Amino acid sequence: MSTAGISITGKIRQYLSLVKFSHTIFALPFALIGFTLGYIRQARVLGADANYPLLFVEVLLCMVFARSAAMSFNRWLDRHFDARNPRTAQREIPAGVIKANSALTFVVVNSVLFVATTWFINPLCFYLSFVALFVILFYSYTKRFTALCHLVLGVGLSLAPIGAYIAVTNEFHLVPILFSFAVFTWVAGFDIIYALQDEAFDRSQQLHSIPAALGTRNALLVSTLLHVVSGGFIIAAGFAGSFHWLYWAGAAFYCTMLVYQHLLVKPGDLSKVNMAFANTNGIASVIFALFTILSILLY
Repeated sequence: MSTAGISITGKIRQYLSLVKFSHTIFALPFALIGFTLGYIRQARVLGADANYPLLFVEVLLCMVFARSAAMSFNRWLDRHFDARNPRTAQREIPAGVIKANSALTFVVVNSVLFVATTWFINPLCFYLSFVALFVILFYSYTKRFTALCHLVLGVGLSLAPIGAYIAVTNEFHLVPILFSFAVFTWVAGFDIIYALQDEAFDRSQQLHSIPAALGTRNALLVSTLLHVVSGGFIIAAGFAGSFHWLYWAGAAFYCTMLVYQHLLVKPGDLSKVNMAFANTNGIASVIFALFTILSILLY
């Protein structure tokens, strides 16, 4: 392989690391649920004709562009804090792997591509893309003035199922909205767990988070409450959608994984925070989405 090829490959890996591309696994499965619900409504119920393979690619691109813009903006905006925090000092921007101006350019490019892609989907998606972009970028500022920043992150990721549904149907519907509320409370809950790692640092830098405001034990209680509510929305969506038993198997697994991650993290032992945050939630979303999509398509 040429030096140029190695350089390009290495640069791609750096930017994938910058945006934590692997974490796309959190919201993407719920977007696929929303898309499948929309597909069934349009193709089977209404008999509408559409180029679903192309639409599917456009939805995936929207997910990638929006998330890349949000994550790279977060890394750009927080670069000075990241440099002071031993846990994050080796991130790409503070470590000098990616220049701050390059990261900001990456934000702009992905934001433009996100909005442009929605233009080709339908008018409602295009108009709402500006609202979605504002929410996902605004989140990065919230830790500077409110401990409720976790909820704003939840709102940002909760747009995935309803956004994908709108992309197919050009309308709102109760079931994907319930899934969005499930994602909202789920993400906010596990982001609180993740933030436990920086409780002391956030206080020292006058940054806001629920762990910094309430302490570890109370923060875990808030996270638990949010995850109980998330499980409730999953159950409500099951009844509202009249899903097959496969859905309920997936729902049971999802709720079990929520419980499991709270067994991993205790006030006196945060050694398994990353396992609870990444592994547990990633597995929960993928398996739940698989069972739900099979339930929708097969029955």
